[in-house]
Amino acid sequence: MRLFLAFAVICGLVAAAVFLADHPGRVDIVWSGYEIETSVGVLIALFAILAAAVRLLGVIIGSPGALLRRRRERRRAAGYRALTRGMVAVAAGEPHEARRHARRAGLLLAEPPLTLLLSAQAAQLEGDEGAAKRFFTAMLEQPETEFLGLRGLINQALRAGDLADARRLAERARSLRPNAPWVVETLFDLEAREGRWEAARAMLAAAERGGLVPAARARHYRGVLLYELALATRQRGERERALKLAAAAQRLACDIAAPAAAAARWLLEDGRTAAATKTVARAWRAAPQPELVAVWDMIHAALPPLARVKSFERLAAANPAARESHIAAAEAAFAARLWGEARRYLEQALSAPPPPYPDPPLFAGAGPRPPRARNGEPPAGPTRRLCLLLARLAEAEGETARMREWLDRAVAALPDPRYVCANCGGESFIWSSRCPGCGSFDTLAWHTPARPGSPLPLPAAAEGLVTAAPTPSERLPQKAVGGEAAG
Repeated sequence: MRLFLAFAVICGLVAAAVFLADHPGRVDIVWSGYEIETSVGVLIALFAILAAAVRLLGVIIGSPGALLRRRRERRRAAGYRALTRGMVAVAAGEPHEARRHARRAGLLLAEPPLTLLLSAQAAQLEGDEGAAKRFFTAMLEQPETEFLGLRGLINQALRAGDLADARRLAERARSLRPNAPWVVETLFDLEAREGRWEAARAMLAAAERGGLVPAARARHYRGVLLYELALATRQRGERERALKLAAAAQRLACDIAAPAAAAARWLLEDGRTAAATKTVARAWRAAPQPELVAVWDMIHAALPPLARVKSFERLAAANPAARESHIAAAEAAFAARLWGEARRYLEQALSAPPPPYPDPPLFAGAGPRPPRARNGEPPAGPTRRLCLLLARLAEAEGETARMREWLDRAVAALPDPRYVCANCGGESFIWSSRCPGCGSFDTLAWHTPARPGSPLPLPAAAEGLVTAAPTPSERLPQKAVGGEAAG
């Protein structure tokens, strides 16, 4: 196409030249006593030469500026290439390469906001928190990067444990972007970490209004906050208000036993035994956890052994599908030396499902979920505690071989249920509103970890026994011991 256009232009010029040669014409110019006579072709040629001279003069005059512009464009392109390579180096975890590209980008680009973040990230990769802080602080001076600089400084303050500085910076970040999810979550976490429960409730309400937290999770958070408020209220001596707050907390966070256990203890201290019993039985339906067993045992501690067994049977009836119900009744039967009843409850515990995995909607996104077995369900099989109870029963019945089998199985059995953090995976046998490991708020949930249990000391009756580990059946052999008491 270009060749055709060039050919057409040449043909047009040749035609014009031939036409002017055949029709030269005449041009007379008279100006201030001067007279010029020439042909039309010569006049056109003079105009063409004049235009070319003007164009050449313009190129000569503008060439220094053009050279400077091209140089700036080359530097800018090279700077952006260095910036891109530095970001790739940060993603690849190469701090020295990232810092080298950051320095080059800073030299080539006359826009410091573009390079400050890269420089700060490179310094953090190298472990130079002081340099990173200087870069983040410099970012505060530019409106475009102020929010990013605040986020970097907040994270540094949290890692250093400087909660007051983190709060000050988070408040400034919230003034810039009040609906940023991580800002609201950070402020909520700081209020909860410092035990400022009323302030945390206010922040949670703001998060709900902004749609930053799912409704189900907000309800659970409110329950946990009410429980902490109940504890603080009780310490101030406001007994009735503490009971009301604990009851409200149990309704909102019914999967946690701590609020009901605390309320039942307080009722028992006030001599309201019937109310304490009702509180534990109601909570056991949704949260069959050891805290409630301990309180139930306190309530019925004065009863004779057989009556205590009956009381634990009533507790188990409140949640007959839970494994903990049958284990609690079995331990009461052990205390009463009712081996037949203990056997019946332990067999029911063997067939009962383990505690289900929780699947809570997290604050502003999905965090790590508890580990699952291959089929996505909680791990099946007896836990270490259940194996030890079965070994204890076999020992009481004089079945030494069966006792040794269950003791051997206890060594590699599944771990007992416990509170597992959904954020860091840390474990605890005591529930608290904050994870003891990572400090996350309301991330502990009761279930069986999907991993082999760590060996714990065997009971005294098994010390010194070293036997092969056969594979016993999941059910105990039937033995006509009924419910009689052994001497």
